[in-house]
Amino acid sequence: MTIAELRRHNLILFEAISGSRAYGTNLPHSDTDLKGVFILPEAHFFGLDYVPQVANETNDEVFYELRRFVELLLKNNPTVLELLGTPSDCIVYKHSLFEQFQAKDFLSKLCRQSFAEYAVAQIRKAKGLNKKINHPEPPARKSVLDFCYVTAGAGAQPVDAWLSRHGYAAEQCGLVNVPHLTDLYALFVDATPERNCGYRGLIRDPETSQDVLLSAVPKGEVPIAYLSFNRNGYSTYCRVFREYWEWVEKRNAERYKNTVQHGKNYDAKNMLHVFRLLQMAHEIAEHGQLNVRRPNREFLLQIRRGEFEYEALVTEAEQLVSQVEAAFAASPLPEAPNKEFAEQLLIQVRHAFYKAAQTEKLASE
Repeated sequence: MTIAELRRHNLILFEAISGSRAYGTNLPHSDTDLKGVFILPEAHFFGLDYVPQVANETNDEVFYELRRFVELLLKNNPTVLELLGTPSDCIVYKHSLFEQFQAKDFLSKLCRQSFAEYAVAQIRKAKGLNKKINHPEPPARKSVLDFCYVTAGAGAQPVDAWLSRHGYAAEQCGLVNVPHLTDLYALFVDATPERNCGYRGLIRDPETSQDVLLSAVPKGEVPIAYLSFNRNGYSTYCRVFREYWEWVEKRNAERYKNTVQHGKNYDAKNMLHVFRLLQMAHEIAEHGQLNVRRPNREFLLQIRRGEFEYEALVTEAEQLVSQVEAAFAASPLPEAPNKEFAEQLLIQVRHAFYKAAQTEKLASE
């Protein structure tokens, strides 16, 4: 099923322009996103082919089936709640049956989680982006040996520095586990030209090895030092390295270019949404109102243009989070939407739609 088919068969209950154009934060080059609600034909609904939502290839046009729409309303999902607060100039089509869905009937303290906690996650994301921009990972991946240290007196030295200091090559060395001590190894060196001990070196391959390499040591050999492998540090480094280069590969090129251009090293669009969500959550908690069109367009666009310092924005956002938490604690809103009311409304609207469709079909025959 496609959006074109929904339109062709008159299955759409509601269609609206969403995103920045609904918030009032759009710019001349902003995309036009569409969101909406549809209802499955009766045979499809009662059959095996339930379709919860339909979207286009770029996912900037998304329509929710009526049941899925109500399910998300009961969770106070911001995306579907915002449909009920769509400014009139952004409404493309509204079926008369859809008039029965009002935001005030679904707003609850769950908005603290769905709006505010999502915003908190975006703050963390912004912090992560800030870290990635300011502390990029070099293309060359570190080796296991970069996390290995050799005892030297009462301290320790990086293994490469220790080898260089003593004039040894890694290939001359052999490692043996030290019993009962995790990631600590006895280090043996074969100083003979022939290397008769047959030591295997410290690692198999600098580019691919994920662990140190153990050797069989002839009886009677004495370790020259002890080597410690910081396995946890290496594991953390590998995760950060992988995440960084995955981010480089998948990042939105235009948004990253904007981030670099404004020079403040944060995703400005992301931070705009942090403040939008927190401010909306505060209004819901204090006044029980869902205001999609934002009254402080210029402030939000200043964020998007990168006119504020990153640290100041994060501090202000965290203060706003505390205010939102306090507002919801004192709010008269119910803990959650009324499920029984929502279910009855869902049944009522679906029955009315199918009855009207049957009447229209009979009239045309």
